[in-house]
Amino acid sequence: MLAHVQSASVLGLEPVVVTVEASFTSGLPSFTVVGLPQNAVREGRERVVAALRHLGISLPPRRITINLAPADVRKEGSGLDLALAVALMVGAGVVEPGSVAGTGFLGELGLDGTVRPVRGVLSRVAGLSEAGCTRVVVAPENAREALAVGGPAVFAAPDLETLRGWLVGEAEWVASTETGAGTERAERGSRLTNLSTSPDLSDVQGQESARRALEIAATGGHNIIFVGPPGSGKTLLASRLPGILPPFERAESLESSRIHSVAGLLACGEGLLQERPFRAPHHSISPAGLAGGGQPIRPGEISLAHNGVLFLDELPEYRRSVLELLREPLESGTILLGRAHGNVRFPARFILVAAMNPCPCGFFGLEADRCTCPPPLIERYRSRVSGPLLDRIDLHVPVQPVPLDRLTTPIDGESSTVVAARVLEARQRGWERNGQVTNARLSPRRLRTA
Repeated sequence: MLAHVQSASVLGLEPVVVTVEASFTSGLPSFTVVGLPQNAVREGRERVVAALRHLGISLPPRRITINLAPADVRKEGSGLDLALAVALMVGAGVVEPGSVAGTGFLGELGLDGTVRPVRGVLSRVAGLSEAGCTRVVVAPENAREALAVGGPAVFAAPDLETLRGWLVGEAEWVASTETGAGTERAERGSRLTNLSTSPDLSDVQGQESARRALEIAATGGHNIIFVGPPGSGKTLLASRLPGILPPFERAESLESSRIHSVAGLLACGEGLLQERPFRAPHHSISPAGLAGGGQPIRPGEISLAHNGVLFLDELPEYRRSVLELLREPLESGTILLGRAHGNVRFPARFILVAAMNPCPCGFFGLEADRCTCPPPLIERYRSRVSGPLLDRIDLHVPVQPVPLDRLTTPIDGESSTVVAARVLEARQRGWERNGQVTNARLSPRRLRTA
């Protein structure tokens, strides 16, 4: 008996449609999984057998071979458990082969048959949809995420027993109809409503020039660095940038959500991201943490900030090797990670917001007696950030402390809502002129004609 069941894995951000083939032949009883399965996939064999036994299904004492096609691509993660279990049920004669035609199965199995959520469902479902699947079965926690793709019908199976009932006809298939976050709004238009809960720009007292620079950065998609002493409001300003950015486009939300889904950062039960990401890694971050890496390869902070903001506070405190990784993404909007088993490309188009002190003690340029740093020390401190990286930052903004009497006056600055409306209007004018490209991304030819 030979069974074929559809599932999907992910390689970086791209889906890999996997056909799970189960063969039952005569010979000494054995259970083998082939097709470049990695540790989590190989361990799935034990989970699946235990889950089937919990249902009262015993595999026949035959030679069982599971092949994961294509066999030349590494299979990572536990998302193939459900497909493996269905393939075994088909091969054992419990389920008819026709009942699984055109269906993709995604999920991890518990020993009691519970279907658990997995990473990367957005990418996996998109891949299955392109492969011709008309329905997919996922864990209930992944249902909204799968629905957000807008492709095949989605069925949320809480456990293997429920799925078996659907496949053998003991129960009617019940499709999930709860719309994924952002999908209803997308049906009314391509732009998602701005529901930002970011801190409000009106919290910033004074700093008119810095506020204006922040608005310019949001409008044109420009990178920006604030240079000033401690307590001058650099971090406060940076955290207000997401609140004045234009709301997510449907395509932007889907792309950013796919990255967070693969990284395992999309909350269970959540559909699409509704707010632009704001990532602020600590200065002790490793190169792999910033650019991405690991086994399997996961996106790093620069990809998690895609279509949003990457904030690097105390910029000179980051290791030089980490900062230099920013050069290519700032130029191209992508990051290519080369590994022994293949290359993976992640999108990484973000607005970089950096902050730094003018010297190690932080008080250079204020009262003469406050800075205690000798000139060579100041030079070494500033040279930690290379010239080529600074050259990729469009706006260099000095920030001075706000006088105490100004801090104690009533708040009189514009709110994020007011500034965001002005930013959106300016961006729309730029899009009409430049063809949906922000000023920071204009090519040299377009700059001459814009």
